[in-house]
Amino acid sequence: MALNIKKSGLALGALLMCGQVFAHSAHSQLSEAEQKAAEGVFDNQDVKERSLTDWDGVWQSVYPLLDSGELDPVLQKKAEKDKSKTVEQLKAYYRKGYATDIDTLAIENDVIEFRRGDQTSSCHYYYNGHQILTYASGKKGVRYLFECRDANSKAPKYVQFSDHTITPRKSAHFHIFMGDTSQEALLKEMDNWPTFYPWQLTNAQVVDEMLHH
Repeated sequence: MALNIKKSGLALGALLMCGQVFAHSAHSQLSEAEQKAAEGVFDNQDVKERSLTDWDGVWQSVYPLLDSGELDPVLQKKAEKDKSKTVEQLKAYYRKGYATDIDTLAIENDVIEFRRGDQTSSCHYYYNGHQILTYASGKKGVRYLFECRDANSKAPKYVQFSDHTITPRKSAHFHIFMGDTSQEALLKEMDNWPTFYPWQLTNAQVVDEMLHH
């Protein structure tokens, strides 16, 4: 059931091609309402249910790019826009936020495969609805909740996706929250939000996406 993360196979090839299109077009095609939602401003009644297919594809963690210094231009741009934090302070913030030992994720047919080095785990996930969160800033976000019901799986029992989108739409990148305690416990996690971009993008392309969106 799980995807084997290799650049081969028609199904995976299609996912990769689609992922590239989404990565470069999702933001540019946002309506005014979608752009406001992405910025955390929306009416609760406008939030719609979504399926795991919105996150289909193969995804790479951006954490290694932070460690390597390749995200420094992104941090410098953020520091110029918001003078309240220096580049080094931002780097410490994102080092905690992006931290994960997961290298890649593959999602297809409601199965999520997690790869850590040469170790993989996977599970079929069932939709648990969504939760709307209001942050200290006053802005809002939506997390879409999924559950692994296979007691023998080593994959996280609970998974939540946040991608600044509140209606069905293919994701361009996302933050993921994972745990084994409960969805309620996971909703309290605000400091660690591993972030993933399409796997086929080069490091330079990921940085470009982050700089311009």
